[in-house]
Amino acid sequence: MAAFEAAESSSPRPKPNPLAPFKYSKRVLLKTLLERGDGGAEFIGERVVIGGWVKSSREEKIEPPRAPPTPQDQAGPAEEQKDVSCVEILQTRIPFFRSIVKVFGGINYTVRPKLEGPAVPPKLLPSTAYLRVSDGSCVPSLLVVVDSSLASPSQLLPTGTCILVQGVLRQSSNPGKHAVELEADKVLHIGTVDQSSYVFSKKRLPLDMLRSCLHFRPRTTTVGSVMRLRSSLTFATHTFFQNHGFLNVQVPIITSTDSEGSSEKFLITAISSRDSEKEDQKFTKEKDNISLDVVKAAVKEKSALVEQLKRSESNKEALAAAVQDLKKTNELAAQLEAREKSKHGASSKPESSQNPFIEKTYLTVSGRLHLESYASALGNVYSFGPRFRATRVESPKLLPEMWMVETEMAFSKLENAMDCADDFFKVLCKWALDNCIEDMKFVCKRIDKTSIDRLQSATSKPFAKITYTEAVEALKKVSPSTHLIRKKLMLHHIYCILITISCGFLGQG
Repeated sequence: MAAFEAAESSSPRPKPNPLAPFKYSKRVLLKTLLERGDGGAEFIGERVVIGGWVKSSREEKIEPPRAPPTPQDQAGPAEEQKDVSCVEILQTRIPFFRSIVKVFGGINYTVRPKLEGPAVPPKLLPSTAYLRVSDGSCVPSLLVVVDSSLASPSQLLPTGTCILVQGVLRQSSNPGKHAVELEADKVLHIGTVDQSSYVFSKKRLPLDMLRSCLHFRPRTTTVGSVMRLRSSLTFATHTFFQNHGFLNVQVPIITSTDSEGSSEKFLITAISSRDSEKEDQKFTKEKDNISLDVVKAAVKEKSALVEQLKRSESNKEALAAAVQDLKKTNELAAQLEAREKSKHGASSKPESSQNPFIEKTYLTVSGRLHLESYASALGNVYSFGPRFRATRVESPKLLPEMWMVETEMAFSKLENAMDCADDFFKVLCKWALDNCIEDMKFVCKRIDKTSIDRLQSATSKPFAKITYTEAVEALKKVSPSTHLIRKKLMLHHIYCILITISCGFLGQG
């Protein structure tokens, strides 16, 4: 058995096929082709199935070859035809005149046979469609060449068309820009689009324009790159904490606790604002002229009446009516007490049966309190999820929802939390450079030209760890004229804020 295992370990294992299709759709992801160092040139000649949507397209007509010259064409121009006489013209135009000429022995006229049947439409010229196809797995797109004999170009050319094609990879006709292209030999599926309602075009569209049609935004290169970066960094976050012995805790999104105390929160209720206003108006109108003391006195009287009827046991119907009346009076007293408390800051709204919660409930601002209880039992824990703050902002680009990393570590000091934040941030920067370089190149080209340089600087240099007091004192010493020095100190101050914020997320257990 040992010899067999040794032989198995010594035998060469087959290398994984880099062009293996996606397990659940039998198509090859473009990322496996186009994000290689050679741009996919290694796979020239391979037959693959790819699917995606058309980002841009063009069509080239194929001119038919000219027919070889006939012997008549080579012999030269034909003999000139004789001039047509007036009599021949009259015979052609007027059949009755032609009959008269025949009777008197005129010139014989040969009637040409008429063509019968509908006119034959001109034959469409064959063409080739060049489609730039993307499947969302990477920034680059693949050029797909489809002959008109496989599918109608009118279905393939519109931007946004979804296609699934099979073909052979060949060397690109434009090697300077792309390494490979796909010559399709079979079209497996076409998903057409309505061009009148499809907002995309070959021109670059501003993101603000797409706010009215959010379902199209993922097809923009910018949003696609951001989503791939976010997905990769989410995986990096879980990988970092799992490798360092942290346990992932899912804190509740709907909670009655307030972890920060001073932040604005979203209140959760099943009552619409319109129904709530109607309920308030009705409650205020009916109860304004009723005194709480009078209602409490009525409660005492009706309670005594109920006790008296219970002792007598003479009339059960009267007892049931008295109990029901007492219950309504108690509810009225509770509502009036709530109104009295509202004058001192409590809520004036009566309890409603439509509200699914028995107490005030909010969207979570932070999961810190939950993590502290788990850290006291499990040691090092972390949470990564959505957090909400009801801060009023004027800009439509600022959203009240954010995703936050929060950790709690048992038996750790402030320096340990700062080191953890430092390591975590550097891992994220290095992860983006190592695993998302194509998306980072796009970000550097279109959004921020210094993004890659700043990530490289963050991974290679240690952060300055100073207090807020030290940062403010350093800024006070800088003269307003020395702009460069002030800029460097501001950069250090930003790093200080970053570490402090991270330490706020990475609290001590």
